[in-house]
Order: sequence, then C-alpha cells, then structure tokens
Amino acid sequence: MKQYNVAILGATGAVGREMLKVLEEYQLPIGRLLPLASFRSAGSTVSFRGTEIPVQEAKSDSFTGMDFVLGAVESGQARQFAPAIVKSGAVFVDNSSAFRMDPDVPLVVPEINGQDAFTHKGIVANPNCSTIITLMAVAGIHQLSPITSMVAVTYQAVSGAGQNGLIELESQMADLSSGKPAVFQTFPAQIALNVIPHIGERLENGYTAEEMKMQNEGRRILHMPQLTVTCTCVRVPVMRSHYISVTLRTQNKVTVAQAESAIAAFPGCRLAENLSGRDYPTPLDTSDQDLVCAGRVREDLTCENGLTLWCCGDQIRKGAASNAVQILRLLAQRT
Repeated sequence: MKQYNVAILGATGAVGREMLKVLEEYQLPIGRLLPLASFRSAGSTVSFRGTEIPVQEAKSDSFTGMDFVLGAVESGQARQFAPAIVKSGAVFVDNSSAFRMDPDVPLVVPEINGQDAFTHKGIVANPNCSTIITLMAVAGIHQLSPITSMVAVTYQAVSGAGQNGLIELESQMADLSSGKPAVFQTFPAQIALNVIPHIGERLENGYTAEEMKMQNEGRRILHMPQLTVTCTCVRVPVMRSHYISVTLRTQNKVTVAQAESAIAAFPGCRLAENLSGRDYPTPLDTSDQDLVCAGRVREDLTCENGLTLWCCGDQIRKGAASNAVQILRLLAQRT
C-alpha cells in the first residue's frame, strides 16, 4: 500500500491537534508526519500513533517531499506559504479563509461536492465551519429539489474563537461564581451567562463577514450561484459544537417526511429521531465526532415550499479538521 507524507501547518493549535487526532483515527497510510508551527512552538512535541514527534518551524523549504499539507493557520500565513507548498508538488488542503472564494481553488465538502476536489491546481479550500454543518444538514433535501434561499441563525461555541475563547468562558464562570466581575478580552462583551449576536468584521451591508460566508460559500459548494442567504451569527456560552436554525426554500415542494428521509440517508448526516426522547440534537450530542445531526423538521408557515430545521455539528472536527482530512483521503484514493 502506498504511503503518503503529510505535513500539518499549525500543528500545535486547536485545529492542528485535532487534525493529528483524526489522521490517527482514520488509519490513513502515512509514511512521514511532519508537524510545523511558528518559531515559538518549534522544539515542542506532538503525539502521533504513540510517538512524540518534534515540531519544526515552518519555513518556505519545509514542504519538500510532502504529498499533502493540511493547513491550520490564519489566512495570512496560508497565503504566505501556499506558493512554496504548491511548488514543492504537495497538495495544500487549507482550513483558513484565504482561498475560499478564489475561482481557481475548489471549495469542498466531500459528501456534497467531492468531485470538485479533483479540479485543484495544488490547493483545496476547507469551507467555514458553520457553512459545512448547515449544508451537510440540508444537502439531502437539495438533492430532492434545489434550494433557492435560506434564513439561518448560527449559535457558535466559544471554541470557534480558538483556545482563548475557551479560557475566557472558563475564567468568567469561575469569577462570577466567586462574586468577582467577569473580565472580557477575546469577545466584545461578557460571554458567560450571555449571548453576543456579532461575530466577525461588520461589512457595509450591515452583515458581518462571518454571516456572508454562508451565502458566498454555499453558492460554490451547492453549485447554485443565485442562492440567497440571510444569516445572523451568535456567540453562545457553549464550549464545543455549533448549532444552527435554518429555514430553507426549495424550487418544488418537499414534504417533512421526504426531508427527514433525505437527511437520514445522506452520508455523514443523522436524523435525530429519539435522542433520550428528543427529536433534536444538542451540542453535547455532537461533540467529539464527525456526524452532523438534524431534527425538528417542520413546514415553514410563512411561505410555500419552505422547511425549517435544527442542526448541530462539532465545528472543530467536521467543521474543520475532519473535513480537511476527508479531502486528503478522497484525493489519496485517486493516486
């Protein structure tokens, strides 16, 4: 069996460490695993298959001999290293937003548009985490009748803001329980016992960049350039897993029963029929695994051909690390 040399750019961050975990779980044929990070993390180690592997500083010549590079860094660093990665002959599967809207870079959720990955020119982009989770939940319905529009509200866990988001929520809860005031720095307001209806940079149209990703990325993934999406992104005091309320409209009527059957049959998706007596998932139901779970499917009462549903997924795994590893696996199967 052919083995592949894989580098992880940003191996010491939350997503990079999750990539290591998923690579190990998936038992992919990896010959060499190369963890890369900034000079500050160089010399530390990461664990892979029972071995502690030294982290090396990422440099332009780090990618020689690699077959795949999984990116878990910010967009600026992704753009910085992309030319060297492509020149080395490796395929760069990038989790940042750097290349998501580049028409020459496929934007891929393997279960939905996996064939797009094979059009790559050295780079494949991983979509936004909320986009992945939402589209996984509705893709089966889209196969029955094309989705023309969506109204979505995302409820995003603090870990979506990285390790500092987790630390801030934990410290605020500890301070509040001991009677101290909550100090906030990572988020624009106290997140403990609160919700914040603003994630990302505000754009001229009043939406944030995070909110526009659902429409802009959804158009590419579903191959629906006229898709319209109104999205509101909310930060909530949950550690892990994003959850989304979505109302969608289809070209032709899809019944609730048909939608539920489509969700249940779609790869990587699960219909919540009886989760401890519930017909809906919660973040705890979906954390630390790759399935996207959906439930509470209802007819929309405001228009014809409309459905409303609720979905959850682990934004660190299927929303980031696992989706990237699945792209790698898909490409590796063709080589």
